[in-house]
Amino acid sequence: MALTIFGVPGLPEIEAGADLAAMIAEAAAAVGEPLAGGDVVVVTSKIVAKAEGRTVALDSVTPSPFARRFAEAWEKDPAVVELALRESRRVVRQVGPVLITETRHGFVCANSGVDQSSSGAAGRAVLLPEDPDASARRLRARFRELGADAAVIVSDTFGRPWREGQTDVAIGIAGFAPVLSYIGLHDPHGHEFLVQATCRADELASAAELVKGNLSRVPVAVIRGYPWEPDETASMTDVIREAERDLFR
Repeated sequence: MALTIFGVPGLPEIEAGADLAAMIAEAAAAVGEPLAGGDVVVVTSKIVAKAEGRTVALDSVTPSPFARRFAEAWEKDPAVVELALRESRRVVRQVGPVLITETRHGFVCANSGVDQSSSGAAGRAVLLPEDPDASARRLRARFRELGADAAVIVSDTFGRPWREGQTDVAIGIAGFAPVLSYIGLHDPHGHEFLVQATCRADELASAAELVKGNLSRVPVAVIRGYPWEPDETASMTDVIREAERDLFR
């Protein structure tokens, strides 16, 4: 199996209400790589959030007393801290200036995914999409209207336990199941797989980041040649480990 991964350049600054799928399809065609059936389109969550109006002017936020105290102690913006708390289900860990939260979606990440970089304006923060799976499904449906039966991954950059650096992971999916399970299958020597399951959604999101990057202004990548079986019930909730099985909760 061989994969082709290419970025989709040329997208303008995304505003609320934008027809993001049509813009992506047009930009891909403009560089001679029109979207095709079987493609996996990996879209950075930030532009999805912008199109859905998930941006906040920081001067419109009234921080809580806790957010103010935390911000003052660690030289952070109290409005950003407040947004991170509002977007969280719980605070997982707070050590020094590091605030690790569990979002309402169930993702564990820094600051609930609230980000000021590439927000489109000074004094603005971008939140994660309200429902990244629904966002991915809408993009997939629009791509199909435009003639391309493509799967969609909505990605974001997360840190990882026990390892330095960050990598892109999937936070929303449409078109195929995010996990490929080997449980019950046997290797060439007869060993039965009991726990092996690959989160291919995360692997594809991470691979796509190689042609996107943080400074290139290329927020979309297309992966071509990866075989996937259609699954219109796919959801990233299948990836979130249940609390009773989470040894680090």
